Amino acid sequence: MTQSAHILGLFVGEPEHRWEGKEPSAIRKSRADGRLEVTRTGIAGDKQADLAVHGGPEKALHIYPSEHYATWRKDFPETDTTYISGGFGENISSQGFTEEDLCIGDIFSVGSVQLQISQGRQPCWKLNFHTGNPGQAAAFQKTGKTGWYFRVLKTGTMEAGDLISLIDRPCPDWNLREVILARFNPRLDPATAIALSELDELAEPWRASFAKKANAGYREDTSRRLKG
Repeated sequence: MTQSAHILGLFVGEPEHRWEGKEPSAIRKSRADGRLEVTRTGIAGDKQADLAVHGGPEKALHIYPSEHYATWRKDFPETDTTYISGGFGENISSQGFTEEDLCIGDIFSVGSVQLQISQGRQPCWKLNFHTGNPGQAAAFQKTGKTGWYFRVLKTGTMEAGDLISLIDRPCPDWNLREVILARFNPRLDPATAIALSELDELAEPWRASFAKKANAGYREDTSRRLKG
């Protein structure tokens, strides 16, 4: 497994009213140059529109592997101009590893900051509107190419070009891509769901979702989240 990557770019944004009749969103972000301060809740100056589902200590930073953009350009050529670093509202665009190379709970050194993988991204309708592709959120979910969130274990600074280096792997049995796919699997094995619901390194909202999925009769309705 590849255990390091480097930062191609850092991105920040503010909530905007972009779509009539829809909630505001901060998914459109701009490149931020220089060495940036990272707090427990993310890059200083970056804001979220709906703190109930975005941001906070468990979702302080969203990272997206730039390697995936070539796939999206190939699969959806009609909206290919969107598929560039920063195009999905990520804070960090990286090159060097993807979800399949990593595990839940992995800890990294980046500049003077220390980060830990907390969960994958749970795609919603805002991706569809932002990209102009009505199937984008569903495609994220189906492929597991969602990127992931970091919690900040140690505050500090980082900048584009910094190396993201793995320094500890407390959960080697829980591959990140497999956990992301498990989160969206409507027929997940209850034993797996129970185990993930008890994994301390996993963010609490995902542990709670896996606890629900441990019930064989539970069916999650994702239509509103994916379509708006």
